[in-house]
Amino acid sequence: MNIHSVGATSVLAERPERADKRAAILRAAIDVFAGRGFFNAQVADVARAAGVAAGTVYLYFRSKDDLLVSIFERSMQAAIEDGRASVAGVDDPAERLRAIARVHLGRLGRDRNLAVVFQVELRQSTKFMERFSATALRDYLGIIREVIADGQARGAFRREVNPTLAAKLFFGALDEMATNWILSKRRYSPAADADAIVNLFVGGLAGGRPRTSPKKR
Repeated sequence: MNIHSVGATSVLAERPERADKRAAILRAAIDVFAGRGFFNAQVADVARAAGVAAGTVYLYFRSKDDLLVSIFERSMQAAIEDGRASVAGVDDPAERLRAIARVHLGRLGRDRNLAVVFQVELRQSTKFMERFSATALRDYLGIIREVIADGQARGAFRREVNPTLAAKLFFGALDEMATNWILSKRRYSPAADADAIVNLFVGGLAGGRPRTSPKKR
């Protein structure tokens, strides 16, 4: 082993630690933004919650805005991966939509602070909304659109419906229910609404013939 290999080993060994530190700062940012509001929060608040110096935050993120964008990008990447995984191996188009709905609402329901940031704080700025609409959301909507288009090709859904519009409407329904859950004083799982949303949506796509999820044995 020479000095170069030692240096390479040290760099590799630091990578997991840097990833962990970055994740800890993002987690702190989610909690701080949810509790104080993005515009009221300071980088120093995030640093304090993460247990690091304020200067350390800037080693990983350029600004408070960069923190919010990073939360969005990481959340959307997870949503895309979960969305694709949820429909893998599921053949029936309606059940694929049901799987997406359950995963979507279940993911937000497990992390209320993330849901607050994603559903509320992220949308208070036109700049962030433009980025929200133009980046990973397009890929996420694409997963839903493919399911709907496949259902149309199979004759399960009405073919005269624009699949892109239908995908946006479906996402909008899930999005609204997630926001309603945040604002509600009742304690319940938003994923509990998934089947009702899909039944209403598929009933319209199928020409007024709502389909129910098969009973579990």
